[in-house]
Amino acid sequence: MPPANHRELVRTVLRDPVHWLAFGVPAGLSPVAPGTVGSVWGVVAAWAAVGLPLSIQLAIGVIGFIVGIWICGVSSRRLGVHDHGGIVWDEVVGCYLAVLPAGADPLWLAVGFGLFRLFDIVKPRPIRDLDHRLHGGLGIMLDDIIAALYGALLLIALQRLTGF
Repeated sequence: MPPANHRELVRTVLRDPVHWLAFGVPAGLSPVAPGTVGSVWGVVAAWAAVGLPLSIQLAIGVIGFIVGIWICGVSSRRLGVHDHGGIVWDEVVGCYLAVLPAGADPLWLAVGFGLFRLFDIVKPRPIRDLDHRLHGGLGIMLDDIIAALYGALLLIALQRLTGF
């Protein structure tokens, strides 16, 4: 049974380390646009990883994805709600991967953030199909990873087109 109100949700999340992580430490408790707030954590993480070899940056994303399947799945089951709006680990990891091509450039980080949010919200094919067909942690994570891929590819294309 999901928590009855926001105060009960806050208590539930703060008492359980799995929820605490799934809710993005706990960006997902934001009363306004929790997915966007969680995505900001992804930008912060990508910016912090600047300077690491690309292989390490990508490994961080892959580990975040694999761990996220478990974290989001368990949190979702414990809450009794598939992909509760406060579960934002998927946005953190997705946005992290989407903005990696930006490096440390604030403009490109902002563009990558915007592109990821656009694809995550609009959910073009096959994102929407995956979101409806897959359940559990994999379903929660995979649609955001595809949105990240779309965002990163468009970010790279824009960088090349503009010469930056």
